[in-house]
Amino acid sequence: MRLADVMSHAGLAGYAEVAMILFLLAFVAIVIATYRPSNKREMDAASRLPLEDDPAGQRGEDIRS
Repeated sequence: MRLADVMSHAGLAGYAEVAMILFLLAFVAIVIATYRPSNKREMDAASRLPLEDDPAGQRGEDIRS
């Protein structure tokens, strides 16, 4: 008996289908969470972070101290 015969009769095809469904559900959930209208203000603030001069958490404080 070869390994290929054992694996082909093991019935593992269902695991690939379940994994695909879980991936699609996670993908849809992430897309919905990202493009929710209530996240617009948070996303706008995050998009400006690379352009700010102050490092995060150091606003109003001296960096050298």
